[in-house]
Amino acid sequence: MGKKQSPSEPQKVVASNRKARHLYHILETVQAGIALTGTEVKSLREGRANLQDSFAGIEGGEIFLCDCHISPYSHGNYANHEPRRKRKLLLHKREILRLFGKVQAKGFTLIPLKIYFIRGRAKVDIALVRGKKLYDKRDDIKQRDLDREMRREQTGKW
Repeated sequence: MGKKQSPSEPQKVVASNRKARHLYHILETVQAGIALTGTEVKSLREGRANLQDSFAGIEGGEIFLCDCHISPYSHGNYANHEPRRKRKLLLHKREILRLFGKVQAKGFTLIPLKIYFIRGRAKVDIALVRGKKLYDKRDDIKQRDLDREMRREQTGKW
């Protein structure tokens, strides 16, 4: 498991996958490091990343972040990076094996939730997820509306 962070550590969120909570049941999250090039880090610090439609895949005993778009650095030159290249995620071997077992046996998927900086290092939160059915999404929307109604009645703002 990734390190648990204390609430006092500042976290600069660069990109988040807001649709993931609507489309998937999130069962477990793991914090992982990312192997990046210099221009990718500079572009991330500018906040130019998109996690939509990205996923994590396991190949040859390693986990890679696929389809994550990090825009080319604005002041980069010929050494700029490819925007949608595979990026290696840095996890302990036992974590990779545990996630690999769950993905293979039970049909789960690995989805990135957010990319952020902690103590100057780029990190990504990877979630083990299972897709929601249409009726699950409808139930979530109905429950959210009911909660909103109850809060309005409690505060008296109707």
